[in-house]
Amino acid sequence: MSTTASVGTASASIEGGADSAPPSASASADTPMLGADGAPEGTSSDKPASSPGGPATASSPEDDSAATFLFASESVTESHPDKLCDVISDAIVDACLTLDPASRIACETVCKTGVVIVLGEITTSASINYEQVIRDAVRDAGYDDPAKGLDYKTCNVIVALEEQSPDIAQSVDATKVEDIGAGDSCIVFGYACEETSELMPLSHVLATKLSARLAEVRKDGTLDWIRPDGKTQITLEYGNNECGVPVPKRVHSIVISAQHSEEVSNDKISADLMEHVVKPVVPEKYLDEKTLYHMNPSGRFVIGGPHSDAGLTGRKPIVDTYGGWASHGGGALSGKDATKTDRSGSYAARWIAKSLVANGYCARCQVQLSYAIGLSHPMSVRVDTYGTCTNKNGMAERDLVRMVETKFDLRPGCIVKELDLRRPIMRKTAAYGHFGREEEEFKWEKVKEI
Repeated sequence: MSTTASVGTASASIEGGADSAPPSASASADTPMLGADGAPEGTSSDKPASSPGGPATASSPEDDSAATFLFASESVTESHPDKLCDVISDAIVDACLTLDPASRIACETVCKTGVVIVLGEITTSASINYEQVIRDAVRDAGYDDPAKGLDYKTCNVIVALEEQSPDIAQSVDATKVEDIGAGDSCIVFGYACEETSELMPLSHVLATKLSARLAEVRKDGTLDWIRPDGKTQITLEYGNNECGVPVPKRVHSIVISAQHSEEVSNDKISADLMEHVVKPVVPEKYLDEKTLYHMNPSGRFVIGGPHSDAGLTGRKPIVDTYGGWASHGGGALSGKDATKTDRSGSYAARWIAKSLVANGYCARCQVQLSYAIGLSHPMSVRVDTYGTCTNKNGMAERDLVRMVETKFDLRPGCIVKELDLRRPIMRKTAAYGHFGREEEEFKWEKVKEI
């Protein structure tokens, strides 16, 4: 039986200096799947060829009566124009927090051919050379030649920053960090599922790792024709197990767009991306003779980066989070200190969702929190287990909210304190996702025993 494709998007990647190494892009670890009913059908050929486009319908290779659906997630390299802006904004956040952990920051970045503009509101006791921070971030992203769309040495840098509004400041400030009010009104979501060891959706994990690998083979010289900009998309075919939980079965299609030098041929691009990007990342068991591959489907991607498309902070929220599998409140994560609950609340919501799944209360979970500016306690807490609540310890789904409110102090100041969010760790989050990362800095990924 064929079903129409359900599409989700996601993009994230970063390219920084020594402080922002991308997560591992290896396929050999980090992605163990659900049980036997999630086993793939089919095997990969030794030399998968680029495939022509076709209708995006899903069906089981061996059982046409099986109800399956398609879901796609996407990602971008750290040097994609929008991601470059996230990285610059969070580089400024870290520069402020390094010298003044109590800094209040709301920093947006815009980039276009030959120019980077930073604007927003920052209150800090630190003395920051913003222009140098910006140029260093552009350099680390690989933009060192006008032919690539931007040159850190010669680009025009415009800084338009003011102090935080005193009206906002008086509603947030408190004597103790635990009592600070939310820096803005917002709704945020957290998500977790059992698809991978990271408790993240497989489509998002693979799209993110493909982008990280695309940056890696450029930076280590494996592929000398690759330029900084790039984007990946992967579509998986899913089925539902007996509990109604989506289980990945196979890869339906992979799309990679990599900015390249003038002289390289399309045949070499396709062969190199398959050999050095796809094969090291995507587990072979998910590839079969029906998998579609589109390597640089536009045919030419020489002009890229900010020369091709303007970049803006906060324009890749699905890439930053869960690849389209969860709701999103609409607020950007990068460019903000942790008093902004768009950021700290999102981290707390993921912490809760991951802890609920890891502790066996459900197989899949979405958490919503809402905050009002100036108030310290959340307006609402919601837990949705998609019907997978296990009733552990006699806890029905309606009881999980009460347990969350008991086990997690969701005041913004307490989140900041518990997750140590006044550290200069934000630049590392700006690319390749804020969630599903195992680095020590990502304390919201450490499961709480509940």
